[in-house]
Amino acid sequence: MMRGYRPTPVSNSTLSFCGSDNSSAYKVDNGLLNNGCFLDALGVVPHVFLLFSTFPILFIGWGSQSSKVHIHHSTWLHFPGHNFRWLLTTVLLFVLVCEIAEGIVSDGFNQSRHLHLYMPAGLAILAAITSIVYYHNIETSNFPKLLIALLIYWTLAFITKTIKFVKYDDHGIGLRQLRFCITGLLALLYGLLLGVEVNVIMQRRYMWFQYPTEVKPPDDLQDLGVRFLQPFVNLLSKSTYWWMNTFITSAHKRPINLKTIGKLPISMRALTNYQRLRKAFDAQIENGPVPLKGSRWIWRALRQAFGRPLVLSITFRFMADLLGFAGPLCISGIVHHISSDNHTALPPVKLLGVHFISSEAFLANAYVLAVLLFLALLLQRTFLQASYYVAIETGIKLRGAIQTKIYNKIMRLCTSNMSMGDMTTAQICSLVARDTNHLMWFFFLCPNLWAMPVQIVIGVLLLYYLLGVSALIGATVIAVLAPLQYFVATRLSRAQKSTLEYTSERLKKTNELLRGIKLLKLYAWEHIFRSSVEETRRQELRNLRTFALYTSLSIFMNAAIPIAAVLTIFVVHVHLHSATDFNLSPAVAFGSLSLFHILVTPLFLLSSVLHSTVKALVSVQKLSEFLGGTELEFNRDSIIQTPANNNGNIKSVAKLVNRKNKAKQDVNRNFEQQDQELTALGAQDEDVCIKIVNGYFTWTQGCPTLTNIDIKVPFGQLTMIVGQVGCGKSSLLLAALGEMQKISGNITWNSLRKSDSEENMRNRGSVAYASQRPWLLNATVEENILFDMAPNEKRYKEVIEVCQLQPDIDTLPQGDQTVIGEKGIILSGGQRQRISVARALYQQTNVVFLDDPFSALDIHLSDHLMHEGILKFLRMEKRTVVLVTHKLQYLPHADWIIAMRDGTVQTQGTLKDIQCAEPELFGQWRTLMNRQDKENSTELKRKSFRRAMYSRDTLATEDEDEDSSITTDEDSLRAELRHRTTIPWSSFATYLRTAGLLLLPLLILSQLTKHSLMVAIDFWLAHWTSHVIAAQIESAERNCTITKDCEFSHSSYLQVFCVLCTLGIVLCLVTSLAVEWTGLRVAKELHCSLLRIIVLAPMRLFETTPLGNILNRFSTDTNTIDQHIPVTLECLSRSTLLCVSAVGVISYVTPLFLIALLPLAIACYFIQKYFRVASRDLQQLEDSTEMPLLLHYSQTIEGLTTIRAFRHEQRFKKKLLEHTDANNISSLFLMAANRWLEVRMEYIGAFVVLIAAVASITNALYSQLSAGLVGLGLTYALMVSNYLNWIVRNLADMEVQLGCVKRVSSLIHTQPENYDGLMTPAQVPAGWPKYGEIQIKNLSVRYDSSLKPVLRHVNAHIKPGQKVGICGRTGSGKSSFSLALFRMVDTFEGQIVIDGIDIAKLPLQTLRSKFSIILQDPILFSGTIRFNLDPERKATDQMLWEALEIAQLMPVVKGLPGGLDAMVTEGGENFSQGQRQLFSLARAFVRKSSILIMDEATASIDMATESILQKVVMTAFADRTVVTIAHRVHTILGSDVVIVMKHGAILEYDEPDILLEQKDSIFSAFVRADK
Repeated sequence: MMRGYRPTPVSNSTLSFCGSDNSSAYKVDNGLLNNGCFLDALGVVPHVFLLFSTFPILFIGWGSQSSKVHIHHSTWLHFPGHNFRWLLTTVLLFVLVCEIAEGIVSDGFNQSRHLHLYMPAGLAILAAITSIVYYHNIETSNFPKLLIALLIYWTLAFITKTIKFVKYDDHGIGLRQLRFCITGLLALLYGLLLGVEVNVIMQRRYMWFQYPTEVKPPDDLQDLGVRFLQPFVNLLSKSTYWWMNTFITSAHKRPINLKTIGKLPISMRALTNYQRLRKAFDAQIENGPVPLKGSRWIWRALRQAFGRPLVLSITFRFMADLLGFAGPLCISGIVHHISSDNHTALPPVKLLGVHFISSEAFLANAYVLAVLLFLALLLQRTFLQASYYVAIETGIKLRGAIQTKIYNKIMRLCTSNMSMGDMTTAQICSLVARDTNHLMWFFFLCPNLWAMPVQIVIGVLLLYYLLGVSALIGATVIAVLAPLQYFVATRLSRAQKSTLEYTSERLKKTNELLRGIKLLKLYAWEHIFRSSVEETRRQELRNLRTFALYTSLSIFMNAAIPIAAVLTIFVVHVHLHSATDFNLSPAVAFGSLSLFHILVTPLFLLSSVLHSTVKALVSVQKLSEFLGGTELEFNRDSIIQTPANNNGNIKSVAKLVNRKNKAKQDVNRNFEQQDQELTALGAQDEDVCIKIVNGYFTWTQGCPTLTNIDIKVPFGQLTMIVGQVGCGKSSLLLAALGEMQKISGNITWNSLRKSDSEENMRNRGSVAYASQRPWLLNATVEENILFDMAPNEKRYKEVIEVCQLQPDIDTLPQGDQTVIGEKGIILSGGQRQRISVARALYQQTNVVFLDDPFSALDIHLSDHLMHEGILKFLRMEKRTVVLVTHKLQYLPHADWIIAMRDGTVQTQGTLKDIQCAEPELFGQWRTLMNRQDKENSTELKRKSFRRAMYSRDTLATEDEDEDSSITTDEDSLRAELRHRTTIPWSSFATYLRTAGLLLLPLLILSQLTKHSLMVAIDFWLAHWTSHVIAAQIESAERNCTITKDCEFSHSSYLQVFCVLCTLGIVLCLVTSLAVEWTGLRVAKELHCSLLRIIVLAPMRLFETTPLGNILNRFSTDTNTIDQHIPVTLECLSRSTLLCVSAVGVISYVTPLFLIALLPLAIACYFIQKYFRVASRDLQQLEDSTEMPLLLHYSQTIEGLTTIRAFRHEQRFKKKLLEHTDANNISSLFLMAANRWLEVRMEYIGAFVVLIAAVASITNALYSQLSAGLVGLGLTYALMVSNYLNWIVRNLADMEVQLGCVKRVSSLIHTQPENYDGLMTPAQVPAGWPKYGEIQIKNLSVRYDSSLKPVLRHVNAHIKPGQKVGICGRTGSGKSSFSLALFRMVDTFEGQIVIDGIDIAKLPLQTLRSKFSIILQDPILFSGTIRFNLDPERKATDQMLWEALEIAQLMPVVKGLPGGLDAMVTEGGENFSQGQRQLFSLARAFVRKSSILIMDEATASIDMATESILQKVVMTAFADRTVVTIAHRVHTILGSDVVIVMKHGAILEYDEPDILLEQKDSIFSAFVRADK
């Protein structure tokens, strides 16, 4: 209660409804309605009626009411005016609280208590709450007839309040009296609520009408899968996220997964928002031509599609910002009224027997201001969170729409864009992952662009009101420093961009290192590549230092500018005013301090908002360029291929349209529309399926890749395309599919011949295509083969049989239900190839394109696939097959042959036609075809022999098949990701330990000292201003007239204040630098240790851990450690110490606060406990749903040709929508969970302010607490409400981010290979091994100590210069034999002696650097050709050209710009598979070691090139030891010795001629099968 109006003490005996101090209160001489107490009593009637009428329904009889519509999750069908009713009820409650407060304050002037002044208002509050609870239950059960009780209540309440208002007006009570205004407002609100009730009757017609309106709940609510209920719940639940309570608490009991969060509401789904965006794009196109360049048209479309909710968000933000100023004003008012005993407020007026007070007198009460501050904080936080929610929800909708738009565009992209590097998979994935997020966050921050100017203007005006001119100077300081902030933010952005470039380069190198780790270890080049990665990391760290410096400056400025501004203001204020001026009161000081906290926030946000805006502008520009990329387009004429016109002939002319040369348009306007339908123009030749006439095709705008193409592919026959490596065979297939850029010519596709029956008609638009590089989905084996076709068990088994996949399926953990990983990572090359072919065979299409399907298969599998799959299975179905192959022995089976040479058709026809027309070419072919035997005599032998030799239980011994164990590791990884227990703080200890003993104490001490100084500054300000007030009171009491006696010296106080502020500013800089430098040190140490251990790790780690998981440690986890943990750590420590400081200060000011702190602390504990678990799950879910989304994009881009060939665009678009919606629902729930936390924490903060205010006011009024300390306590209480939720948010973020530290440190603890030997490199004889003699004695090896041996007691002696061939079935141990020579496997028994030295004694680096090996899968690294051949830079140019000449690559390399310095793209994508293998051969020749191992090295090259290479190897390595692991058995017939292996043991070991003479030998059986 305010000073100056102390009421007379009242005893309990005088307590009565109308009071006992004034008999006139009971007089009714002038009529009942002219008695004030009676008017108040009359107002009780409606409330009593409602309470008694609804009580039986709510608490007794409600269970007997049957619900007409059952809606899940306690949601309901909203009645008309639902939101308006809730808004009016909220305003009504606020006005009633004011009425109670006004009644209590007015009653303070009476000698006895007058209950009628506030008791009716209390009943009205109870009735209002009952009305909304009652309405909620009726709405839930959809039983509107019971609303009649509310109709009566609103009518009675409106009438009673109107009578009271009229009577007040009759007695001259006007606007100067607060109760008059409140009564008028209440009458208006009850009238509006009555109108809402009548509106429900008129629209629902539930009474007085014969036929009530039948309504159904929204479609979303009828779908039990929708769990995101924010759009459907009532306004209170929307505002407080009450509906999330069950979800958040249940997360503590069971993990949150996609099933838990359910489906998105229809209005939030990607398809819905894509259609909205598409309409906006269409509208832009219809309004006029779209400009060739620029992105303004995209912005206009985005505004049209998503602008409306953004306006709502901006409105909420305006209201929140305006309410935010209530804090400083209320603090100023409370402190002012506490520090002053006299008030100028008008005294109360007594009318109708009661006192009426004015608004000024009401607001002069400190307790009233405390309650108003509490209510203002509640509303401000509610509006702020509502603004955040609407903005982020709009951003998420926008992101989903744009991602769908991008995917639509991808489906029409020209393949050459990717193959020529114009548009990489990484760039498109970056567009999806980064740029769409930039737009989403821009929409989130967009309301700040509009709200910040208004906030700044109002803040400066209020500061001027409190401080005068000095406020403008302080604001000028902030305004002057704001551009500096923007400069720092710009530099920060540049540093981040520059860092990102080096990060991308480092990841690219790391990716290559990991993908080629086996080759690098075998060649002892891992340290070269590690040095390359470390060099890039050093450059990245240089940029990270710059980034850390600017981040430190940004943090420093955020903390230091308010201190500098406050210091400037008080210095100027003291110097501007005379020493006799006592204007620097606690009210002014702490009011202005709170205003500065508000004013500085938008200026800090300014840099972030501008930065986000720039990012969004760049992202939209990139989006504009992408949408203008080159597309495939098909001319459409009258007849479009549909199931209805199967009998029509189809002809399509495919062309490409370069979107950059014309106005950008969205051709694919309808998401459901089929793409690239073929049109029928009639067929000229009924027997021709595909015909290309005078075709010139290219991948780029330059010279044509294919020239003068005139070919035809006959119906229902086998067409083979042959030619040397790089002659254009694959390009011809893609040209026929319309994937190449056509310069001229026609492509004609015809339907089935008319002689075919309708029963054999299939979907002619689809082509079953198996690409040269197998393209597989990250799905099960079965799903990859079916490829969305209807399951047919018989057909499926047939396809599995002809592709010989059953033995492979049996070895997989879950059989054909095993998920094969990204790009089929758990499968060998041959398995991937056969699954790709199986998919083409299973599809029921007329046309099948097989691009070199035998490249990764051994001769037995190739023969079986050729005879059983192509010649039998496909021919039986009369399908048109086009086969690209290097295996010329199959040419006699071809019905039509197309021979390619240097990008043109050399000849075409049947084999007999070519024999007559091109005898020389046929002679070359015949030489290579001699090995073929008659199919009928060998097929059964081969089939039975393969089955007899195959042993399933030994498959895991082969290194290829070791990959299958990855699935179990993936399961354990998933278990790790779903591990929901709190991340141990040991990870945090690891992080801090890594920082070192110097930085860690500096970090802790600087933080503690800084926050102690901050508290000291504010305490000194309270002390200073309290002394000003004391001096003012003393001066007034002394009534001094001499100026000297009235003086108050500010100088000593100001000096201390300046010193404290200066120290505070310095410590702000120290703490910001300490945090960032600590993070930088940890980032450097962890990455260095991680890279070192990964390079030294045994191959077993890479075989049992998916590559993506290891790469994630270097990418996502390292990025988190580099850039995110330091910022989170700083924010967490700052928020925690601020809140601890605030609680400490408030407790010091008012110890009574500690009692109230306990329940609030308990509430905070449980809120954070439940939130952290839910938040962690949702963050992991968001990340885990983003990965499949990005994977789907990359898979689509890589398999774009296959998808379009199969005509499966719509299926993949549908899958994209599922992935996008899954990611968006995760993001929405995470955002809603954050809002749930912030609302509760800020409400608790508001309660902290209320308790602190009430306790402080009471202490000040009754215990003489100084006004300065009251201001200090309230200012810190406001700080609690601002920072409380940040503690929990940052704690949750820190827990997730510490998971990165945990994962990285777990990898760092991997046991490395033993690189040291018993001998030093200096002890190894120079030129060792000089002869190449290999002695293997009782050798047994295994891949790991926990696994079975893969080689058992092997003994062999390979003489110097001997050529040894090793053959055997899959899993026999061939590759393990070769790896043992390099100590890549664990040798636990026996030894290998090379040139007299046991290799176990040699250092690994020395051992591996002395041998050469050529692997089956060719690996090229990005860089020059010179670097790929000789990374050690030891060879001369002459040696390199010699190696290239030996590998048949000299013409290819000489034709490239730069020759040896020509660039190789990532993975060698600018060379064909065969050319990459030839480069691998050249790489081995460059080393010229005395021992060469060829591990199935000729699998991917044509037979002509292979024959040349075999001769070259025999001559170039005539005096060297060559060990060849045979893929094609005929390649080792010229060897000196042949080793036949089975089950890890040597079965046969002799010269090939001797073994061939033994008819029962296994080797002779191999050779017979290879003919």
